[in-house]
Amino acid sequence: MLKIELVPDLSHCIEMVAKREHAAVFKQILAPRQGNKELEEKLEILRLFLETADFKKLRYESEKQLMEGRIVRFMVCLENGVPKCQMQIT
Repeated sequence: MLKIELVPDLSHCIEMVAKREHAAVFKQILAPRQGNKELEEKLEILRLFLETADFKKLRYESEKQLMEGRIVRFMVCLENGVPKCQMQIT
């Protein structure tokens, strides 16, 4: 199962990090001879995550931790065609 790690910080919320990663993967797919199955799957996971995530809730949960000096990582994957997001705090 492909998992995507997204790491927001106080300057870039989870939504912005996800949008930037989506744009970067899209750009890689368009590059000559760079398109592959894993990149296409990653792009689809990010697209679905961007379309369905409750970013207000995710921002609230993550920014509280970031303000306390913790590192926040979101692990995003697909389960049965539905994006699943898990927050990890260190």
